[in-house]
Amino acid sequence: MSSPTRTIISWNVRGLNFPAKRHAIQESLAAWKPSIVCLQETKISNWTDALSREIGGATLDQVCHLPANGSRGGISIFWNNTLVHLSNCIASQFSLTATVKSLTEDKEFYLMSVYGPTDDNLKEAFLDELRSVAPVFSRPWLTLGDFNLIYEARDKNNLNLNRRLMGKFRAALNRAELFEIRRKNRKFTWSNEQQTPTLVALDRVFCNTRWDALFPQHRLHAASTSVSDHCPLVLADACAPPGRARFPFENFWPKFPGFHEAVSEAWTRPVQSSCKLLSLHVKLKRTANALRKWSKGLFSDAKLQFYMTQEIILRLDTAQENRTLSDAEWELRKKLKLRLLGLAAIERARKKQSSRINWLRAGEANTAFFHAKINARRRKNFILSLKKGNYRVSDHKEKEKVILDHFQSIMGQKLTRACTINWDAINLP
Repeated sequence: MSSPTRTIISWNVRGLNFPAKRHAIQESLAAWKPSIVCLQETKISNWTDALSREIGGATLDQVCHLPANGSRGGISIFWNNTLVHLSNCIASQFSLTATVKSLTEDKEFYLMSVYGPTDDNLKEAFLDELRSVAPVFSRPWLTLGDFNLIYEARDKNNLNLNRRLMGKFRAALNRAELFEIRRKNRKFTWSNEQQTPTLVALDRVFCNTRWDALFPQHRLHAASTSVSDHCPLVLADACAPPGRARFPFENFWPKFPGFHEAVSEAWTRPVQSSCKLLSLHVKLKRTANALRKWSKGLFSDAKLQFYMTQEIILRLDTAQENRTLSDAEWELRKKLKLRLLGLAAIERARKKQSSRINWLRAGEANTAFFHAKINARRRKNFILSLKKGNYRVSDHKEKEKVILDHFQSIMGQKLTRACTINWDAINLP
């Protein structure tokens, strides 16, 4: 099930003073169906209920504001009151903060929407505020908005850089223990709207490791700039569609008895084919199937076995308080304690392999650290869209087979030649 906080939008709208612009923004927000919307640079100092409804519509029915200073700045947070509840809204000089609680899940985090100053003389005060409002006790924290700062040279398409402020921004992020959720489809978020533009990544989303662990499936992408010169950032729960089952090789398998025998038996079976590539494909497939069957009896549901083992040990511990355990019970308890260590080692090895960190031994794995690395790799490897492939196959039947295999790999289901596909309309060289 999707998270109730499934879509959060951050957008520097560059002013909401014109009715036509407000209507365009309201239509854009309605299309995304967000639960929370954070708008920066609203340029409105006096908000009314009618004005809030004009932007939030019927769905985003609750709002809190940091009014603009005349016609400069301003931050607003809109939210859907049927999905989330925001409390403790605090307006500071450059930010608007609130506590977000899901109404259908037991999830709560600290949200901060910022609009960094354009004046370089105020940027250090902004960074001080960023550090000072950090939540205590390492609560889940999400901070987003227009920071008007960069911390890497690649965040700008020219070399007109203020490296002093870049270093201070980087230091403030490190001190606040924040890391960036990277956009998957855009390098920059702001343009000066010139024919030869200056492009900068000013709009960002940061979180701490506690928030990342709470919402591991969330991905960030940038949408059309629309009526602004900043593009909206859409943070959404992007669970990938189910695909074909893959063969995950576990790096601890070779340490267990029977592994080499299973591989040898499957690999040495004869293959009735004169094509070496086809023979290799068959051997690999047979070996994968053999290892699946071999591992199923030994490591199936290792985490479930771990908790079941704990439960049985607990019951034997409880029984031991009232009577003497029999020899069979005592022997079972001793074996279960040893098995518990083995099952825990298997889970640590799996986490280590998933994190792709190879400079620590499996026994040194830190669960929270490895979960953070796993989430980072998952976001990095997430495919937002697919581009048209280039296939160089001369034979028409081979074209058909390649396309069927390609679609099958994308859709995760078997396609047949009976599918209605206009092959001639697909441009294959």
